Amino acid sequence: MAVDGAHLWTLNQRLLSVVMDASSAELGEIGLETKEFFVLAEVAASPYPAELAAALMIPKASVTVYVRNLVAKGFMRREIDDEDLRRHRLILTDAGEAARDRALSALAEEFDRRLARITPQDRTELRRILLEMLKSPQ
Repeated sequence: MAVDGAHLWTLNQRLLSVVMDASSAELGEIGLETKEFFVLAEVAASPYPAELAAALMIPKASVTVYVRNLVAKGFMRREIDDEDLRRHRLILTDAGEAARDRALSALAEEFDRRLARITPQDRTELRRILLEMLKSPQ
């Protein structure tokens, strides 16, 4: 049986969806919607709204909505960038860092339940494969 890219992509997407669905109750307790979590988790690496939209591959308008929600919840704040006064830099608050860490822990715990079904060698191989797939094409 040949395994094509579309089939593998679909399986990967289903796995991610199952993990997110299983973690949604805990995310809700924290006060996060799923997509808000992704913004919260990425903002330290991509602190400008346009960068955030590009990194998460979501429309800038959606980032604006999620950022507005996260600011209102006290998880994030906007600051004017000292190097370019026209830009706003996004910064996690202490509450935002705590929410992000708790959400990451919930997702990791749920994913670990699935990883426990495969051998340590298979986990090592999965890591190697994922890292290889993330490399930029030559």
